[in-house]
Amino acid sequence: MRKTLTVFIALCMGMVFSLPCVSHAANSSKKTITVGADTTFPPFEMEQQGKITGFDIDLIHAIAKQEGLKIKLSTMDFQGLIPALQTGTIAVAVAGITITPQRAQVVNFSHPYYHSGLSILVKKNSPVHSIEDLKGKTVAVKLGTTADLMLSKMSGITVQRFTNIDDAYNQMNNGGAAAVVFDNPVNLNYAKTHPDVHVVGKLLTGEDYGIAVSKQDPALLKKINDGLYKVYKSGEYAKLYKHYFGQDQHGLVKIEK
Repeated sequence: MRKTLTVFIALCMGMVFSLPCVSHAANSSKKTITVGADTTFPPFEMEQQGKITGFDIDLIHAIAKQEGLKIKLSTMDFQGLIPALQTGTIAVAVAGITITPQRAQVVNFSHPYYHSGLSILVKKNSPVHSIEDLKGKTVAVKLGTTADLMLSKMSGITVQRFTNIDDAYNQMNNGGAAAVVFDNPVNLNYAKTHPDVHVVGKLLTGEDYGIAVSKQDPALLKKINDGLYKVYKSGEYAKLYKHYFGQDQHGLVKIEK
C-alpha cells in the first residue's frame, strides 16, 4: 500500500513539474517574424522615451498575438523597407504604406486597414490654398513617398526631399519651402502641436494603407490577414483607432476576411 502510494505521488509530482516545460516548449515554438518600421511617421510609428510605439506598432503586435507569432522590430528609413522585403532582410513592413500597383508587383499587401490621402500643410499666413498655388514654389516631401512620386511628375514645382518628415516640416517653418505635401493624418497630427500651421484645400488623393509582406512567404500573408480580421472583429481595432485618432472617422475602414 505504501509503495503504491509513493509511486502515485511521484507520478503526480512528475506531472506537475512537467507542465511548465510543456508550456515553455509551446511558447518557444512560436514563429518569430522581423517587422520593419519607419519611426518618423507619427502617430502610426514613432519613438517615445526610447520605446517604439504607434497605431501600426500596436496593430501588428495585436495581429501577432492572434496568430501565435513573435515580433522582432527593425527600424529603417521608409525608402529602405520594400528593398528589405525583397531581399528577405525583413518579413513584414508597417509604415503607413500606401497600396499601389507598382509596389504590389514586388511585395504582397494585407487587406487595407486605414484610408488616407495626401494633403497640403502650410503656415497660416501662406498664400497657398490649393495644389494650383504650388506652381513656381518649393515643396518639401518625404523621400520615396507617394507625395514625392506625385509631385515629381508635375511641372513648375521644385521638390525638396527629406528622409525624415520632421526635416521637411522644419524646412517649411524656416522659410525654405512654401508647403509640405504628405499623408493627411500625419499633417493633422503635426498641426495639433503647431498652431501656426494648418492643412489647406481638399485631399489630393485617396489612398489605402496596407501591411507589406514579402512575396517569399505567401503563408505569412494569410496569417496577417486572418489576424487583422480577428483584431477587427474583436473590437480591438476600434479601440486602437480611437486611442490614436480620437473621433476622426475619416481613416476608418471595414476590414474584410
